Amino acid sequence: MLYRHSILLALFFFLFSQSSVFACDQYNCEEKKSDTTAYSACLSEKRVCLESKISDIQSQKATLNSTISIISSKITLQELTISQTLSEITKLENDIELLSERISTLNFSLDQLTAMLLKRVRERYKSSVTSPITLIANSQSFSELITSSRYISQASLQTAVVMRQAELQKQLFDLQKEKKETAQLLLEQKRKLLEQQKRELASQKAGQQKILQDTKNSESVYQKQLAAVSAEFQAIQAIISGNGSEAKVGDVKAGDTIAFVISGASCNSSGTHLHFTVTENDSVKNPFSYLTSIDHTNCSGSSCGSADGDAFNPSGNLNWPLSGPIRLLQGYASTWGVQHTWVSRIYTFHNGIDITGSSSTVKAVADGTLYRGSFSGSAGCALRYVKLEHANSSIVSWYLHIYY
Repeated sequence: MLYRHSILLALFFFLFSQSSVFACDQYNCEEKKSDTTAYSACLSEKRVCLESKISDIQSQKATLNSTISIISSKITLQELTISQTLSEITKLENDIELLSERISTLNFSLDQLTAMLLKRVRERYKSSVTSPITLIANSQSFSELITSSRYISQASLQTAVVMRQAELQKQLFDLQKEKKETAQLLLEQKRKLLEQQKRELASQKAGQQKILQDTKNSESVYQKQLAAVSAEFQAIQAIISGNGSEAKVGDVKAGDTIAFVISGASCNSSGTHLHFTVTENDSVKNPFSYLTSIDHTNCSGSSCGSADGDAFNPSGNLNWPLSGPIRLLQGYASTWGVQHTWVSRIYTFHNGIDITGSSSTVKAVADGTLYRGSFSGSAGCALRYVKLEHANSSIVSWYLHIYY
């Protein structure tokens, strides 16, 4: 009965996730692409649908199918974001073209008004240098005198009108020019954003391929890896919290050999690497804030040397626990692996860095007191580690996946 219930529950989740997909597919925004406003509204509605779908799937049991579905939905969401950015770029380009035409027309009109104004000013100047006595002397009759006076007055009014028109035209010209410059600046920002979004999309697709390769598209392999990462995470958290079994070794100097990295898979580790963590006043810190610069290869992203790798930015003065060049497998905090692979099912924050070096020898990064320890967790094996309490400091460095 329980087995039958589980099958029905799984079928419900499958149909629910599929109906979510179909629900989001109903937004055929391409049909509305000719109407910028309608197209943008459609994309926004589809985005909300996809975000809701991701949230629903994340609440389900961690299976290979649901994990791939989450990644696929994020890829679709990123493609949607790119479409929105492209739409905004197209609109800005059209706006800039329209503004350019307006500016050209305004400039031509302004030139005409300027020429007219200069002509008026010259006429006004000629009339202004004519004295009233000269005007009377040159007039053949009183009627002609009145007509000449009215002409001069009318010319003055017309000159004032042309000046006002030229002033308004110049203000409008400057406003349109400012709008164009603002649009051009925004366009450049959108183009840079588009390139960033395209890189993120490529990174997400690489993450999808990686999970398929790592798991061989097998649910059993996926569950095995999920269990291993979960056990490692729990063990590391327990060790950092002080729940490991430890024995004091004694004082060591910076550079002394304190352990060796285990080669290959081991308890709570799928492959060769040193997990290095730093705490200060019992709070986890970024190891890069304490370590000095060193030659390295960044393999923490979609591939070794790719631009999407985790930050590698040492800014301290401590030597590294392994001899360089260093190979970074996973960085600190919200890593590429957390954002693009299945490890996010286990943790969303990496509390140290995973590295390899040119040798397996692990060295103390500072003078201090050394402890050896181990922790037996859900994996049924003992995860060994060494801990170094730095001399005259509240800093502690931790070295995991080692033997001594």
